[in-house]
Amino acid sequence: MSSLPKIAWIGLGIMGSPMSENLVKAGYDVTGYTLEQDKLDRLAAAGGTAAASIAEAVRDADVIITMVPASPQVEAIAYGPDGILAHARPGALLIDMSSITPQTSVDLAKAAAEKGVRVLDAPVSGGEAGAIEAVLSIMVGGEQADFDEAEPVFEALGKTIVLCGPHGSGQTVKAANQLIVAVNIQACAEAVVFLEKSGVNLKAALDVLNGGLAGSTVLTRKKDNFLQRDFKPGFRIDLHHKDMGIVTDAARTVGAALPVGAVVAQLVASLRAQGDGGLDHSALLRAVERLSGAQV
Repeated sequence: MSSLPKIAWIGLGIMGSPMSENLVKAGYDVTGYTLEQDKLDRLAAAGGTAAASIAEAVRDADVIITMVPASPQVEAIAYGPDGILAHARPGALLIDMSSITPQTSVDLAKAAAEKGVRVLDAPVSGGEAGAIEAVLSIMVGGEQADFDEAEPVFEALGKTIVLCGPHGSGQTVKAANQLIVAVNIQACAEAVVFLEKSGVNLKAALDVLNGGLAGSTVLTRKKDNFLQRDFKPGFRIDLHHKDMGIVTDAARTVGAALPVGAVVAQLVASLRAQGDGGLDHSALLRAVERLSGAQV
């Protein structure tokens, strides 16, 4: 019998599927639940176990990990008679790796404590590629002892793993991450349009820029998206729109001005309004092209 904790995984989307599979590869017993049968079949094919309900998935789990799109989905799977808190055993550790509002994480930790369930908020950065390669950055909020217990699990999923403070801190840092990423992508998109309209060899230009101070993980990861106009979603505009709402709202609450972030949030919203919400966030390039007179 394995001495590793038994894991329940709720949410097997673009990020959740490869992350749960990496835990299986690391030797963990993973039972998963999601609404899509094909995702359950994928987990089973990778060596995990498919559950028919949240209750079945979490009943015997030592660690419960959730990865769903937003706060409403976290609340839907956590609360109520069919939710996680109604069926998790006392002493279990619930790790929410979704990107949600800091207040949702704080409220969840409080509600879980009344059931004897411990909670960490642990959103991630790195996109689909980072999930597949198990090189995610994981920003965590919660108690030190719970973080220490979860750290081996995190190490199977990512490379940069940091406890950022009490409950909600992971989500606050993730909101800042999404602000930086969106502004970075927007700057890259504007540079691409400027370079192309100037007649410069775009590939050569991006290569040399990425080798200097203008270089970034965003440019490294998204360079081919820009060059090939390949906007297959690794992280959808719809989700980044949600995240920009989180950071602008949280910033307003604490009195922080986000002048550039606010503009980029509107550009993300406009792209979504034009029907591009299902595309990768590198499709911010399409918005710049439209503003520059291109028909896209």
